[in-house]
Amino acid sequence: MHGFFVWIMNVLAEWGYTGVVLLMAMESSVFPVPSELVIPPAAYWASQGKMSYLGVIAAGTLGSWLGAACTYWVSRWLGRPLVLRYGKYFLVQPHKVGVAEKWIAHYGTAGIFFARLLPVVRHLISIPAGICRMSFWPFSAMTVIGSAIWCSVLTWFGPRVITPEMFSNAEAMVHAVKSQMHWIVLLVLVVAGLYGLGMWMVRQSHRSATREPA
Repeated sequence: MHGFFVWIMNVLAEWGYTGVVLLMAMESSVFPVPSELVIPPAAYWASQGKMSYLGVIAAGTLGSWLGAACTYWVSRWLGRPLVLRYGKYFLVQPHKVGVAEKWIAHYGTAGIFFARLLPVVRHLISIPAGICRMSFWPFSAMTVIGSAIWCSVLTWFGPRVITPEMFSNAEAMVHAVKSQMHWIVLLVLVVAGLYGLGMWMVRQSHRSATREPA
């Protein structure tokens, strides 16, 4: 873990925006790169004048879309059986894919947006989207919007929670960021719940209307 963390910090320090794009593309695919170890330290360096905040957000959003788009097309081409069969070699667990599939089934295209703001499903949501052959452009639009918001939040937190000492301690960095993120996650869950309730009420209303005698 420590060696992997050092590698991430080196990529960010040496490659700048290109490193942010690469690491966030990995984070949005099947590689275990936490966004909490990419955007906040990049934002900290932006506060030191080495990058710009808008540049970090743009690079993070682009990388997220690239990773999500690649995962979408691979999943669409392979199909569910092969994804589940070989996904374990990339730490893609079947039960997590199942969670993402239920999320898509419940929220549809809007679920892509909500998922980009939540842990567990955010980096896996592209798999069921591809398997279900969701239209690529709405998928892309929701991915870009959700990723931009997520990267903006992490960029805002970065200079406020990251200290120089954390660049040698991955656990401290992740804990510092996540300790400030629970309200954001809670808000997203509340909004997603209200959206789901609204959609359920609309469906119930349509069913009632079709049952009424002419």
